Amino acid sequence: QVQLVESGGGLVQPGGSLRLSCAASGSMFSINVMGWYRQAPGKAREPVATILTSGGSTNYADSVKGRFTISRDNAKKSVYLQMNSLKPEDTAVYYCNAHIWGNRTDYWGQGTQVTVSL
Repeated sequence: QVQLVESGGGLVQPGGSLRLSCAASGSMFSINVMGWYRQAPGKAREPVATILTSGGSTNYADSVKGRFTISRDNAKKSVYLQMNSLKPEDTAVYYCNAHIWGNRTDYWGQGTQVTVSL
């Protein structure tokens, strides 16, 4: 079992920055991908950024490319999302995810609210 706890959300003005953190506990041995997803009111959950636990290859949604950066610290079992040049449309609950390719298992955190507004 893997437990994920997000932190770092909050209220920020347009153009501002936030850094989200995701701390994992439990066995991470089988985890292949860590990522951030978000869900805005009335919309489906969507992927924001992912990073492979081995090798560190990253992938981003087109809407955040050039503004967001995902990183990991395997020793600390943590994943981060640096969000710059935030826009009102980035407002959502952000969820940390851990995925196992073999059996398609997903673990989710409880989510952290990010609000971009004047």
